[in-house]
Amino acid sequence: MQITEHVYQVGGSTLSHPSDAAIYCVTDGKVTALIDAGTGDGHDRVLKNIAKENIDASAIHYLFLTHCHFDHVGGAHKLRGTFNCKVVAHQLDAQYIEAGDQYVTAANWYGSFLTPCTIDIKVNDSEKSFAIGSLTLNMHHIPGHSPGSVALTVESEGKLVLFGQDVHGPLNDVLKSNRDDYIQSLEFLLSLDADILCEGHFGVYFGKEEVKNFIESFL
Repeated sequence: MQITEHVYQVGGSTLSHPSDAAIYCVTDGKVTALIDAGTGDGHDRVLKNIAKENIDASAIHYLFLTHCHFDHVGGAHKLRGTFNCKVVAHQLDAQYIEAGDQYVTAANWYGSFLTPCTIDIKVNDSEKSFAIGSLTLNMHHIPGHSPGSVALTVESEGKLVLFGQDVHGPLNDVLKSNRDDYIQSLEFLLSLDADILCEGHFGVYFGKEEVKNFIESFL
């Protein structure tokens, strides 16, 4: 599904596997980044969706993981192996992905096991920018849902696109969630004043007012 000239959705509960969180793609046609990896159970369908959108597989240089939960990272090792791309995550969640932790990643909630995945770039900054060809993808640390949760933003067609994968939470002690951090992170997301929100489970929201209303509903 094409969202803007540079942004696509190539995976999710209706596109790849019922247990998958949304998988997004940012590309300038020459360099491409994937955002999240699903559970891995829909890997073949993700590959078909990428091909269907005529996205050059050899141009996929990065896989950004927004946080360590299984529905977002279970397929990371497969995508890394298929595309030989660099996997990027915040340092605070990278440890659970690399260790294949079954509890903090919630893999046990799915009756499954997380295959460990190497994190090639561990970010320990509140913000960091990555060049995706002619585009700039910005990573923002938004702790709360998990210690190392991040959101990503990119400008496309004159609009600010926000990838806020689990704006809705949930918060759970086993997942090492923190309510105060979560509230502050939601307020930060509101301050971005995004035009489009690409969420992990609730779809894509268009227009500043729609984005604002969705985020505020969890405050």
